[in-house]
Amino acid sequence: MEEKILKIIEEINPDILKYEGNTMMEDGTVDSFEVIDIVAALEEEFDIEIDASLVVAENFANKDAIVKMMLSVLDA
Repeated sequence: MEEKILKIIEEINPDILKYEGNTMMEDGTVDSFEVIDIVAALEEEFDIEIDASLVVAENFANKDAIVKMMLSVLDA
């Protein structure tokens, strides 16, 4: 599951996988348009809907935060 999530992220922006910090949006590694692209791609791949309340900087701080959010969405 995690591997599939990371592959989707990498297709949108490979720099996300290399990013080591905790404020990816503030640091300019990813922008809001890419976040929307990631959300859309994950929703399509897993046939789910990610609630808008989850699309916050905290859940897109780095690749691990994205994976953690997705695993909680998929477990719900």
